[in-house]
Amino acid sequence: MLLELKLLLLIGIANGIPVLTKKQWGEKYNWPMDGGKRFVDGQPLLGPSKTLRGVILSVSLTPLAAILVGFHWEIGLLIGLFAMFGDLFSSFIKRRLRRPSSSMALGLDQIPESLFPLLACQASLSLSWTSIAFMVLLFFIGELVISRILFKFNLRDTPY
Repeated sequence: MLLELKLLLLIGIANGIPVLTKKQWGEKYNWPMDGGKRFVDGQPLLGPSKTLRGVILSVSLTPLAAILVGFHWEIGLLIGLFAMFGDLFSSFIKRRLRRPSSSMALGLDQIPESLFPLLACQASLSLSWTSIAFMVLLFFIGELVISRILFKFNLRDTPY
């Protein structure tokens, strides 16, 4: 159970770094990942809230957090990379569904951000499918609760 809690903490850190950085830095270094490009459907590729700054900081700092909780830095790198990949994937799908940037799509916002990094670490950490499913469920619930707390303390723009 300790392994799962550490992994959830790292996934939360990986996904939280861009949110907290936005509050701390505002528009500084706020370059959209998609460069403002549009997909063939005319909608933004990812949208303005997915920034190079957030991805770089998440992928850079999550390995350090991994070391602090007792994992090898490579596990942190995998978690950071795949959490951001899950976040970008969600944004890409939401834009295809014509959802505005920073809008919530229940499940789509939480599942890829936790499932992708867990699948990336599955073999190296010998994670069972049951354990992965349990952690995705906990992340789903936890993100909804923590998001409201962050909103209450003005650390998040929306309360989802």
